[in-house]
Amino acid sequence: MKILVLGGTGAMGVHLVELLSKNKDNQVVVSSRRKLVGKGNLSYVQGNAHDLNFLYLLLKDKYDVIIDFMNYRTAEFKERYRKLLSSCGQYVFLSSSRVYANSERPITEDSPRLLDVVQDQKYLSTDEYALAKARQENLLRDSEYTNWTIIRPYITYSENRLQLGVLEKEAWLYRALHGHTIVFSKDISDHSTTLTYGLDVARAIIALVGREEAKGEAFHITTSNSIAWKVVLDIYLDVLEVKLKVRPNVIMTDLSLNLQSDRAKYQVLYDRHFNRCFDNSKINRFIDISTFRNPKEGLYACLTHFCERPIFNWINWGQEAKFDRLAGELSSIMRIPSIKQKVKYSLYRYIIK
Repeated sequence: MKILVLGGTGAMGVHLVELLSKNKDNQVVVSSRRKLVGKGNLSYVQGNAHDLNFLYLLLKDKYDVIIDFMNYRTAEFKERYRKLLSSCGQYVFLSSSRVYANSERPITEDSPRLLDVVQDQKYLSTDEYALAKARQENLLRDSEYTNWTIIRPYITYSENRLQLGVLEKEAWLYRALHGHTIVFSKDISDHSTTLTYGLDVARAIIALVGREEAKGEAFHITTSNSIAWKVVLDIYLDVLEVKLKVRPNVIMTDLSLNLQSDRAKYQVLYDRHFNRCFDNSKINRFIDISTFRNPKEGLYACLTHFCERPIFNWINWGQEAKFDRLAGELSSIMRIPSIKQKVKYSLYRYIIK
């Protein structure tokens, strides 16, 4: 099969591309903003898939399957979804299980979505991630095409992505490895979540690729194991205690600091404040979910692996300053990379409340 993967360099995508390219009958093309070197039946095309001109150049060829990891605004998706659908035999759209509303029962693919039941007009007036994904699902469903497959992964982890509530590793693990206090919140830690290893999500997507019975259908792909965020924190602390020879300090605020942000608060209010548990009967018809990695073992192994050679992405020094102020700590000015970031850190550490 000739397969195009858009934006396939994240926690799921890297595993998916590796698995696809192992099948020598596949010809795999991956878009990436970075310059990457392919090998054998795997090739990379450097460019921004948000750029319509670049995308249309890619779509001059026809593909058996397009797998789309891109995060679009709804208006942006409207500009391209018909072109994507008409350029392949199967269009695999990466949505998210964040689209689902709160549920006391294990969530199925037919469970209510936030877009369909929430009455918060201020929230509905936004194109926040969960709403955007649901609106884009609607565009696919309402189109004249039936060759789409909607995938709804939930929170995924890997050797390079380890989340704690709404915090990426750059906001909590970076602090711990530099001897600073982790700042977390009780309102999130008391809720349960579902964390799935990126490789397992990739394996399940592979099981749906090229399958006629998967077209016109939505599937969430998660483990069946729910776990409390406070248990996730304890797993991380156990690993770090072995690594650092001391257990990191933790400050627990009553409420997530993200609730102070007009943009970031909705991920807390309409997801991390929910207890997430999934019924995986539908995807289990294509792949045995019992073979998925248990999150307790997987998180421990992935953090241990990361600590052997820690590489962090961009650090938000304004956020670091807020955490330091709460913890009564100071970051070394030598670790802050630019004058602009040093000024930002100082302002949020000492002046801006």
